[in-house]
This record gives sequence, C-alpha cells and structure tokens, in this order.
Amino acid sequence: MPALLFLCSPSAPLRSLLRPQPHRLGLLVSQPGFRFHFGRNIGSRSTIESQCRTSTPMAVISLESGALLQDAVASAVASGVALALLRFWEEMAKRGVFEQKMNRKLVHISVGLVFLLFWPLFSSSNLAPFLAALAPGVNAIRMLLLGLGVWKNDAIVKSMSRQGDYRELLKGPLYYACTITLATTIFWRTSPIAVSAICNLCAGDGFADIIGRMFGKHKLPYNPSKSFAGTIAMAASGFLASILYMHFFALFGYIEESWSLVLAFFIVSAASAMVESLPISSELDDNLTVPLTSLCVGAAIF
Repeated sequence: MPALLFLCSPSAPLRSLLRPQPHRLGLLVSQPGFRFHFGRNIGSRSTIESQCRTSTPMAVISLESGALLQDAVASAVASGVALALLRFWEEMAKRGVFEQKMNRKLVHISVGLVFLLFWPLFSSSNLAPFLAALAPGVNAIRMLLLGLGVWKNDAIVKSMSRQGDYRELLKGPLYYACTITLATTIFWRTSPIAVSAICNLCAGDGFADIIGRMFGKHKLPYNPSKSFAGTIAMAASGFLASILYMHFFALFGYIEESWSLVLAFFIVSAASAMVESLPISSELDDNLTVPLTSLCVGAAIF
C-alpha cells in the first residue's frame, strides 16, 4: 500500500536533515481507517495531511502521486479479475458445462459481487471512484459494440443472452454494466445506496431466476411468469448480500453498521423484489427496473 515518508518542517536546519529526528518522521497510509506511525507526536491522518498542505507543498504532490499510483494499480487488478471472470464463464458456455440460462445467471451474480470486493484497494482521492468504474465501464462499451454487431464474439453472446441473439446485449447486459458503473462513480463505497443497488441487481435478481425455475410451481396471481419462490428468493438473497457487504465495508470504516441500516436494506430488497415481480419488469427488463427501484427507495430511506 503506497505510503509517504515526509518531514513536517521544511525549514529544518541542514543538520536536522542529515540527522532526522524521530518525532518529525511519520508514515502516512492512504487508506482511511489505518494509521501506522513510529516516533512520537504524530497526529491523525487528517492532521498529518493538513500539516503537509500548509507547510510542505512537495509532500502534497507526493501524496497525490502515491494515491494516483495506488488507484491505477487497483483499477488494473479489478479490471483484470473482472475480465478473467467473464472469460471463465465464456469458456463454460462454449463447452456447455451449464445450461445457457444457468450460465447467464451465474455471470449475472458473480461479476458485480466480485467487483465490490476490490473497492477497499482504492485510495480516498476524488479520482478513485472514476478509476474503479473503468472495469464495468469497459464492459458496458463491450456490450454496446457486441449488441450493435460491430464486434463479433459468439462465446460472449452465448454466455450473456437468453436466446443467443447478439442484440439482446443492448438491453439487460448493457443495463447491468451501466448500473454498476453509475453506482461506483456517483455513490461509491461509503454509500449504502450503492451496496443495495448492486446486491439486489446481482444476487437478488440472479437467484430469483434460478430458484424460480427450480421451485416456482406456484405462480403469482398478478403475473403468471413469476413465482412466489422466485420473489421470496430475490428479497432474501438481495438482503443477505447487502448485509454481508455492509459488514465487509464496515471493517474498513466506510459504512457504520446499525440495526436501522439493516432494516433499511430489508425495505429496499423487499421493494426491489416486489417491482421485479410485476409484469412491467418483463417489458422494460428487470436489469433496469430493479436497480432503479433500489436507487430510488434507497435515496429516500438511507
């Protein structure tokens, strides 16, 4: 993790520079919630950064450069893992390991949830969410090119479409990638809204289809294409994933855990499941209605 070794007093005598004093040396770690130091009289992360801004211009430049390098490396790692995961599911589809609909939903569930695991690797700089969004953003561009027929790749189309038609990628898969990109750039890791939107889209909508097709004998009276089992599975899986990621981000100090937040996650997941069960979700695509519901309800209660 990039760190900055600096002198808090640039006007120190030459002998002080040649013989550094322990109380004037500090180790600044760019991740929030972590503070390592040696010597004495070293303040908090915000205090150290404030001292650097007022007394050491070169330290500020070094700090920003370190954060940019950290974010660039984290973005490369996140993008590499995301592309490798997509490549893995493409191979599974090509070899026919899973039935096409199952393979598509496994892609749907795994890609977004795995991407969230890499958010703590980024710094607290203002550019961090934009660099983090490169991975889903590149995927959105891929979906656009494939859906328009500009780029041909039968394995990707087979792994992400319902009927094997490349034009399907302009709907669900494109909405999926755009949702994660926007949630990353606009809300980022300190917002429960981003967590609930991505978790309900990935885990909720993904397991709703899998469980619904396996155990969905009892259909909803207002929508014969949806089942009680699928709707319950969506609310439960979206809620559970949200709670797990709430705890995960709380470990890094990005989100504060509370029972009120747990209740809010439950309300958002239940509302998303209810909207997904409506006939309108089949017409507009649930990859659009589910995240919109999560974002709107989340903005109202978080």
